[in-house]
Amino acid sequence: MSNKTPTLRVAIGGDEAAYGLKEMLISHVRELGFEVEDFGTFNAEPVLYPDVAFEVATAIKEGRFDRGVLVCGTGIGVAISANKVPGIRAAQAHDVYSAAKAQTSNNAQIVTLGARVVGPELAKLIVSTFLNHHFSGGASELKIAKIEEYESRLTTR
Repeated sequence: MSNKTPTLRVAIGGDEAAYGLKEMLISHVRELGFEVEDFGTFNAEPVLYPDVAFEVATAIKEGRFDRGVLVCGTGIGVAISANKVPGIRAAQAHDVYSAAKAQTSNNAQIVTLGARVVGPELAKLIVSTFLNHHFSGGASELKIAKIEEYESRLTTR
């Protein structure tokens, strides 16, 4: 029996404004030892970021991936879009502290970043922090449960 921790499966996607950052983050996440799947965009041609965000968020909701990274110009649009998928908590992070808290306090499955807001090295630190932290529970468990209960009422109408 192996004591090895299972490798996180990470879904990454973004729009054309963040194409270069997405490509760099894919390499970085692989270097960290995680499994990665690229959900596009696959070039610098314009794309509707909600389509990519919905696809990544849905794949996580369905259990095909453990975590996600979404990027656009600001990180705002992909966060709003991903959060429309019931059961998904996407957190925008433009600093390491927020990336850690997205996971430890909020149990977010997706971190979002803006390519026009953070540079490549900071983006790598944010993503590394997000992927290497885990939900700590405690007082935050009640808050997450409250969010899930409210969301459940909305989706069963």
